Amino acid sequence: MVNQWKRYFACAQNAGLVALLLLAASCGEDRPAAPAVGEEAAVTGPESEASQDIDVWLERLEVGSRELYSAREAVVAAVGLSAGDVVADVGAGTGLYTLLFSEAVGPDGIVYAEDIEPLFLDLVNQRAADMELTNVTAVLGREDDVTLPNNSVDVVFIADSYHYFDDRETIMKSVLDALKPGGRLVMVEYDIVQGKPRPEGKEHVKFGKPGVISEIEFVGFEFLDETDVPGLNETYFVVFRKPLSD
Repeated sequence: MVNQWKRYFACAQNAGLVALLLLAASCGEDRPAAPAVGEEAAVTGPESEASQDIDVWLERLEVGSRELYSAREAVVAAVGLSAGDVVADVGAGTGLYTLLFSEAVGPDGIVYAEDIEPLFLDLVNQRAADMELTNVTAVLGREDDVTLPNNSVDVVFIADSYHYFDDRETIMKSVLDALKPGGRLVMVEYDIVQGKPRPEGKEHVKFGKPGVISEIEFVGFEFLDETDVPGLNETYFVVFRKPLSD
């Protein structure tokens, strides 16, 4: 499975991250794109606007200069998944971590790839099909709800997404509901230090680590710890837990 995953991404890089259907074909696969959650697939061909959007997002999110990509193996190790776990990749985007989590939890586990953008879910479905992964389920979320079953998830992973949530309290309550008692919330966010300029391209990040921890605790989570993950310098890795009982 590791070699298959590496082969897939090596092929993607050699192909120049072209449109989704061409990407699948260049990797030796000849499967139709899986349907989106709740609607027809958005990618219609290499010249379509949707395909161009996919290329842009792949080039933006899966590039060596981005910490969450270059340190992906260390991040997955720090999440500490076990075979058979149920994990939700909230704000899954292009599915980078979804695919890695799929390997970590094995065939008896489940990976929910949650996003509010059907185009991303189309992409995740296609990549999972190309890799013959059977434990990935795409979930179409809402602006205020991750739409996951209550008390069903062992680990929720949110990376580079929390600061985009408009109604953070409401959506994090839905995350709390989705976790099993004692389940963990793992968050990776860009750190903003008061009085210091924000990193280039991160002007939209309005609050730093203390504020994030305070907000998450207010919703009802217990703060567990902060983990020093090799390769993460601009971002921090924090872990929370859903209380065992109310």
